[in-house]
Amino acid sequence: MTNTPPTDVAALSYEEARDELVQVVSALEQGSSTLEESLALWERGEALAARCEEWLIGAKARLDAARAAAE
Repeated sequence: MTNTPPTDVAALSYEEARDELVQVVSALEQGSSTLEESLALWERGEALAARCEEWLIGAKARLDAARAAAE
């Protein structure tokens, strides 16, 4: 992880959120963070996972709408 301030999760694309989530999981798996850092990473990871889920739900809705329109 970098020392730059985290981007607002709501502003991230699916790919950006997914890639950052991979970094967060990797940092947590290393186990070298303090408890406070680990908690912050966990919270960021939860927010990133929720953002990814929002994108996927939206994509599914668009596909369902396209299929319905084609029928």
